[in-house]
Amino acid sequence: MNTLVLGASPNSDRYSYKAVQKLAEKGHRVTAIGLRAGLIGNIPIQLQDKPLADIHTITLYLSPDNQVPLYEYIIATAPQRIIFNPGTENPEFYPLLRANLPQVRIEIACTLVLLATGAY
Repeated sequence: MNTLVLGASPNSDRYSYKAVQKLAEKGHRVTAIGLRAGLIGNIPIQLQDKPLADIHTITLYLSPDNQVPLYEYIIATAPQRIIFNPGTENPEFYPLLRANLPQVRIEIACTLVLLATGAY
């Protein structure tokens, strides 16, 4: 399953960093996009460019305010699922997602917990 981590950070103390590591450890194909280029293990952190194809899940590590400029990008990526991690919940965005991506599954959850419990 292809996962896009939006808000990836090269800081090993950040949850986005840990999520990229755990996703890769569990065999998921991970793309990391952040505000700064860098590396998480051997996975490059890319800068947001054009929407990616074949992304099943986007897991967000951006505050609601930082999501606003990415609304169109997220919609154009057309994922099947979006995980809003703690602190990223965005009730303003949910209706827009549902209107543009009727198939999208919106989850208010923690990617790290989902991975640890086998619910990912």
